[in-house]
Amino acid sequence: MHSRTLTPRLFATSILSLLLAGCGAPTPVVEAYQPTIAQEGKDVVWVPTPTDLAERLLKAAKVRSNDLVYDLGAGDGKIAILAAQKFKATAVGVEFNPDMAEYARKNVQRAGVSDKVTIITGDIFKEDFSKASVVTLYLLPALNLKLRPTLLAMKPGTRVVSNTFTMGLWMADQTIQGDNGNIGYLWIVPANVEGQWSITGLPELGSSPVQLTIRQQFQELNGTLLSNDGQSSQAISGRLNGSSLSFDYRDQTGMLRTVEATLTNGELKGFLKGQPSSPLTAQKTS
Repeated sequence: MHSRTLTPRLFATSILSLLLAGCGAPTPVVEAYQPTIAQEGKDVVWVPTPTDLAERLLKAAKVRSNDLVYDLGAGDGKIAILAAQKFKATAVGVEFNPDMAEYARKNVQRAGVSDKVTIITGDIFKEDFSKASVVTLYLLPALNLKLRPTLLAMKPGTRVVSNTFTMGLWMADQTIQGDNGNIGYLWIVPANVEGQWSITGLPELGSSPVQLTIRQQFQELNGTLLSNDGQSSQAISGRLNGSSLSFDYRDQTGMLRTVEATLTNGELKGFLKGQPSSPLTAQKTS
């Protein structure tokens, strides 16, 4: 084996080479993406929903383990993560900003709910969320109104919750109070029951069947009950809760009675309140 002795000149040259190598441009360090409150987005600025209000919105929507929650405008993923962690639901967040969506995915991983939460980089007006049983929003009123027809076309009973902003003439079914003056709203998607119905099972109004005309504005109902013999007519008003409706009327003795029925396969089936042994049914005639 041969050894090599470094002369002073060779030693100095070697040291200089090492020093020069160390003087090269440093490898750039890419800073992790960090969103800032009120940063500009596609349609809105980003402001996270306070955790206390997010939890109360999901509680008001009665989120359970069998629910599919869609958070439209997911931001940092907070609501989707909370739906999975605290309520054991499956959740999908839709976020337009690719950087924010990736940031949300990392939050999902850190929270340990990757098996239950998916973050989609997408446009809330283009993504299909029709299978959701719960939809969460924190959008401006104009965007809520733009989404409203899509929400109303969803399965009756779907729950929709919104931080701060309403749905125009579609009045909320419940108002949710958060801490520090924060507020949210809950809507339950109503079935479409507008039209003419023929009801059997209301003998107190004369000969059966009774004709019911329903006019509907979202979950609010009004209309007319007309006996088949034309001898009795009265205005009614009522309300929908998903596929279930109720309305009051007065029988021939003047007693106030309440119809409670559920829309199933295009037919209303139910009872007079307090009289479960007296079923009623209604078929739509137009």
